[in-house]
Order: sequence, then structure tokens, then C-alpha cells
Amino acid sequence: MGGRLADIGGGMQLSEGWNLVLTDAGTCALPSDVPFSAGLIPAPVPGTVAEALEKAGLFDRAKPHILNDRDAWYICRMVDVDAGDAVLRLEGLATLCEVFLNGQKILVSESMFEAHDIAVRLLGGDELALCFRALAPRLSEQGPRARWRPQMITPQGLRFVRTTLLGHMPGWCPEIHAVGPWRPVSLLRPSAPVVRDLSLRPDLLDDGEGRLYASLSIEGDAGEIVLRCGEVEQAFELDSPGRYNAILKIPGVEPWWPHTHGAPYLYDVALVIDGAEYPLGNTGFRRLSVDRGADGQDFAVVINGERIFCRGAVWTTADIVRLPGGREDYEPWLRLAAQAGMNMIRIGGTMAYEAPDFFRLCDELGLLVWQDFMFANFDYPKNDKTFNAHVEAEVAQLLGRTRLSPSLAVLCGGSEIHQQAAMMGLPEQFWKSPIVEDIIPPVVQSLRPDVPYVVNSPSGGAMPFSPNAGVTHYYGVGAYMRSLADARRADVRFAAESLAFAHVPQARTLIRHLPVPAVHSPLWKERVPRDRGASWDFEDVRDHYLQELYGFEPNRLRREDPDLYLGLSRAVTGEVAEETYAKWRRQGSGCNGALVWTLQDLLPGAGWGVIDSTGEPKPIWYALRRAFRPVQVLLTDEGTNGLDVHVINESDAALDIALEVSCLRDGRQRVVGGSRELVVEARSKQKIACTDLFGAFFDTSYAFRFGPPSHDVTVARLTAPGTGALIAEAFHFPLGRAAAFHDAEIAASVLQEGEDWFLDLRSDRLAQSVQIDFEAYRAEDDWFHLPPDGSRRVRLHRRAGIPADAVPMGQIRAVGSRRIVEV
Repeated sequence: MGGRLADIGGGMQLSEGWNLVLTDAGTCALPSDVPFSAGLIPAPVPGTVAEALEKAGLFDRAKPHILNDRDAWYICRMVDVDAGDAVLRLEGLATLCEVFLNGQKILVSESMFEAHDIAVRLLGGDELALCFRALAPRLSEQGPRARWRPQMITPQGLRFVRTTLLGHMPGWCPEIHAVGPWRPVSLLRPSAPVVRDLSLRPDLLDDGEGRLYASLSIEGDAGEIVLRCGEVEQAFELDSPGRYNAILKIPGVEPWWPHTHGAPYLYDVALVIDGAEYPLGNTGFRRLSVDRGADGQDFAVVINGERIFCRGAVWTTADIVRLPGGREDYEPWLRLAAQAGMNMIRIGGTMAYEAPDFFRLCDELGLLVWQDFMFANFDYPKNDKTFNAHVEAEVAQLLGRTRLSPSLAVLCGGSEIHQQAAMMGLPEQFWKSPIVEDIIPPVVQSLRPDVPYVVNSPSGGAMPFSPNAGVTHYYGVGAYMRSLADARRADVRFAAESLAFAHVPQARTLIRHLPVPAVHSPLWKERVPRDRGASWDFEDVRDHYLQELYGFEPNRLRREDPDLYLGLSRAVTGEVAEETYAKWRRQGSGCNGALVWTLQDLLPGAGWGVIDSTGEPKPIWYALRRAFRPVQVLLTDEGTNGLDVHVINESDAALDIALEVSCLRDGRQRVVGGSRELVVEARSKQKIACTDLFGAFFDTSYAFRFGPPSHDVTVARLTAPGTGALIAEAFHFPLGRAAAFHDAEIAASVLQEGEDWFLDLRSDRLAQSVQIDFEAYRAEDDWFHLPPDGSRRVRLHRRAGIPADAVPMGQIRAVGSRRIVEV
């Protein structure tokens, strides 16, 4: 048979009737050797061994046992499948797998990341068996000596095997090994004419014309072959025997934008052969590049001619046990990412490739995707032809699956390979890996020339991790416990990772899923991420900033006032994030983007995720939602220059905005203030000194210290002229946040408008980190500061399974106050 069968016409998924049998490694050579007396376990396909065992009550994701030291047999009797010729499509086998049809071996697969099409002749009632051989013996084999050995990943033999590093990073994620048919198994019955090697590539020209380039091979008789995109059609032309090309043109096409900067406009794409239509999915047209600057040291994503400030998070997985790839698995996470104002998701080299539905959702939601290839930290083999062939295959297949996706924005050779070598003290000539330097780039250039390629993350500076050039992983604020000022001093250009903390989940998650004493319990500590071999963990990092921002000694506070400790722990990481992003987004900043580590937790607890493993946003999620607003106001402390106000408009239209700044004493008495009506042009920023608004000198930053301080908080607000609707707020605490704690009296009421519920809040003075704890509803905003002037209306979203007539009830608190408001 020719090249890969095109994804048209559908197929039959083999998802039912599978059973799993675990056997000692190497004891069974053929399916007939499998001792079924050992017990059959019903197994979902696509799925993993861990998933099947968990469903059978034989596996605990919180206390996982080793899964890669035994052979795992998946066996299915295809009783409903008719005899005849077919193509068996195996989209992902983790990891060393032998495939048997009616007892005959038809495939040996050695990469988790490769799909296979196998021509088969079925007899009717056929038996399909997949044997996943134990990976542990392979990992223990000796190979060529490595020039460095990363400590975070075990064992070192993983550098020779194409499998995910998830489950092999102690302290980073639970040690759950990926074993099994983690992507679909299906049968295709191609009928003439047969379409193969379908290639599609969208493009947006400078003059606004959209183009869709297509080519394919046809086996069998075909009359008219037409490419359709939206309302436009273009006939294919014969290029060579059996090979056809088409260039479809759409003048004045609606461009695709990340949702923070415009609409992610998509067009339907279909192939029409002799009148029969075969949908191919959706595509968008955008022009994308990376601006490296005149000196080659910059890194800015440019879309449709506009520089984009990229913000978002690093993806882990929708479920560490199942490793799922369906729309229903991805959608809750990605919708929360978009709702938080994120416009970029990075799939890092320590994770796994996601399925096409991931990219389709990102296309729809306007989320850019930074895609690492699955290489991280290791000194990978050189001049190994078999290994290189696997690399070329996985890269080509990923790019083929995402051929129509406008969301694919950056392709990257992998994670921390250069950094690992450099931090081991090796000279620059030893950092480079032929895999990411020589093998991957030609495949990318051939299949997705519209997507910029980055050789490694981080890379680009005097040291690969230098934040002031190229792409960095910035943890100056975070793991290295530098002051918040370091985020500005480091001159970050683009952080593909940043701001890792042990973020504490909401109370409702802990009550249900981790009801143990916070911090003190060994089970709590097991869920706190750490770097292997380090004498500290990321809870220590969070505590450092708790003391820096609030002035409390964490160990003492935890003993004497655990409720206040947990409240401050939930609030502090959001405060750090908001202040850091203000430095990066201000006018005059050289930063073009930063992604937080990570989007979601893998188990309930104080993990890196900004969303906990149950899907509940943590307090940090709400802080990022405020920090990522496309229309934004920021306050930056310029020392003896006072406070500057920065107003940002990332939209494509000029905005009329009212700006007001107030300095408050005791959180309520206005000492000085000023306001101004502004017109903020599209895609622009404005910087205004507070004293320009006040019309006279005032020590807003309390830098001169002429006498006692006159205020404890400055509030900047953007509102819509006429309606007064709040657009954005920013706060500055010249004496520190604890000095602005007040026993605020909050008035709260709920009301219904149509089918929607809202919470109205009002406070007599500044209330910090207001928490809304409703059992049946989730607040659209939470853990926000509430100033004394005016009311705040917050939309309430009904949780899954709650009846439509449920009335919102719950409690409202503020950090620094003992009051509890019952609603």
C-alpha cells in the first residue's frame, strides 16, 4: 500500500470487548501462552493499565505501585467485525508493544509517540492482541555513556526510549507509569477511490488574502476532486500520475486571532470527490512570526503584524492515570484557561503529545499553543539511525495531525537540554543535541513552515537560561526566592516557564479530597512538589513570600493561627503573580510573554497547578485572570519618582476610559486623588505619573518619608464613561499589605436577573482578598480586594449537578479580618 491513508470517511473504533491480563515479564511469547486463569480485567480502549486497574479497584493513584515491570496483554475478540481487507490503525501504544492478529505477530512498536497503519485481511471473529512488554528491563540496559545525568528524571535509561517522562520525575508528579493503548485502535475499510498522503497548509498573505494549499494521492478512478473552504471551492489539478494539487484563495479573509486580541475566526474545510463530501475539520488564517529584534536577543510572537504579549500556563495532562485525548477531557481545562485571560498554553517536553481535539479546542478558544517535542534534560543518543527514524516519524505525525490548526504558534526542540548541560559546567559545544539541532528542523520546515521553530527552551543568551535574551525559564521570583524587584531587574524577554509555587487549593477541595492538617501531615507534604535532592520544597518558597509581603513568620503563624496562615498562603501567590505581571506588562518593559508553571495539578493538594486536580480554580487562577486582562490598569512603584499608572488596551479598537486614582488612609479616607478621561488607542499603552493626576506633589510610594505615612493603600480604577462599569483595578501598598489589614464591614446580597445569579458586595473600608465560599455556585471573581467606594457585582456560576432553582448561599470572608458574612 502507498503512503498513510487519509483521515476521511471515518472508521470503526475498536473500543469494546477488551480484557487485560498481567503476566511476569517475558514469560509469554504468544497470546496462546497467556494463562487466562490469572484473571481477566475489563479494559477501556483507548486507555491505560493504570486506568483499567483503578476501575477494578486494584490501583490507587495516591499510592501507585510499579506498572512497567510486567507484561500487559490486551486481548479482544472482534465478534462483530466482518471478514475482508481492512487497515488496522493504532494511534498510540505505550511503549514497547507487539501486535498479534489471530496469533500472528504483525507489528513491533517501540515508540509511544508513533501511530501505525497496518494492512490486514480479516477472517471474521478475529482475535487482536496487544502485548505491552515490561519497560523496566529495557531501562536498566547499559548504553553509550552520557556526558551529563539529570537528577530530576529516573532512570537514566529513559533517554534511549521514546516514551513520556510523566511518572518518572520523583517530587514532580506521582510515579504512575504510562502503559497501554493510550490512543484509539480502529479499523478502516477504504473503498475506491482511496485518498492517501493528504497535505493541507493554510496561509495569510500580507494583502489579507487567505490561501489553503492542498495535495493528495488518489488510488482508483476519480472524476472531479474539489477543495472547499467556507463558501469557496477550488478544483484539484493533476500534478503527476495519481498526485493532485490545489491552491484555494479567499480574498479579504477574516483572520484568526488569539482571543485576547480579536476573534479566533475559523472556516470549515472539506474534500469533495465526485459529489461526495468528506469534512476535514476547521482552519483559520493567520500570519505568524517571531521578532528577534535588531540584536537577535529579543523574542516576541507577532501575529498578523501585531506583537502579542503571551500569557498562560504549562499544560500537564487532563488525567495522570488515563492520559485521555477526547474533547470532553480537554474542554473543562482549556475553557478555564481562556476564561482566565490566558492566550497561550505550552505542552512541555516532559509531558506527552496531546490528541487532535486539544488543538481543535485551542483553535476555537483562541489559545496559542507552544509545542515542545518530547525531549527534556537528557544527553540523547547521537548517530543512532533507528532512534532518529523514530524522532522523524513522531515529529511528522504530530505536524500532520495539526496541519489545519492556526493555534499552533511555536515548535520547540525540547525542554532544558541546553540548560542541563550548561548548569553541569560543560562548555557551549557540548550543549547541543543533533536531535533538536539537525533532525527535527528540516521536518518542521517541510510540513509547517508557518510555525517558528525554537531549538530548545530555554535558549538564546550567554547562558541558555539567561533571562535577558531569547527564551528563559524564569524562577528568580519563585524557586530562587529573589525579591519581587528581580522580575524587573532580570529584564525577562520571554519566559516559557515562570512563577512556580505550591498553590493551596480552595477549602472545599481540601475538605473533600485531602482532609488532613495542612502542612503538618505527611500526606500533605507528599503532594507538595520539590526538586529531587533539594533541602527545600515549593511550600518553603511560598512561605518566603508570605513573610516578605505580609511580615509574618510562617512557622510561628502556622502554629499560632493556622486559619490566617492558610488564608495568607492562598492569597500570597496571587499577589506575587499580579505584581510580577504588572512589571512585565508595563510600558517600557522588554518582556513579551510569560507562562506560569503549571496549569493543573495531578493530585489534590498544594501543587504547582493554578487549577486543582478536581477542576476547581485555585485562588491563584483568579489573580491571573485579573493580571491577564486585555484592557488593564497597573501601578508601578518608581521609588522617589512616585507611582506610575499604566493603562493597556490590547483590543483592535480605540477605547474611551475613565481613570481614577485614590490614596486612602485607614483603608477608607481619601487623602488625595485625581481622575482623567482617556482615549487609549488600539494595541497601545499609556503611562501617567500619579502626581500628574493629583496636580501637586504627594509621596505616593512613601519614598521620602517626611513624617508619618499619610495613607496605607492606593487604588487605581478604570471604568466605562457614562455607565461607570468597572473594567479593571490595581492596588499599591506603600507600607506593606499587613499594614492595610482592616476589620472591614462587608454588606452582601444575592439577586437574580433572568436565569443568572449575582452577588452584590459593598465595604466600609478596604477589604483584602475577599473570599466567596458558596457550596452550589462558583464566583466569577474571587480573592479580590474590595475598596470602600461603590459596590461590586460578581456573577455566580452554578456548579455541575446543582438544580436551576437553587438559591446561592454561603459565606464571605476577607484576609486580615475575623468577620464572617453569611448570605
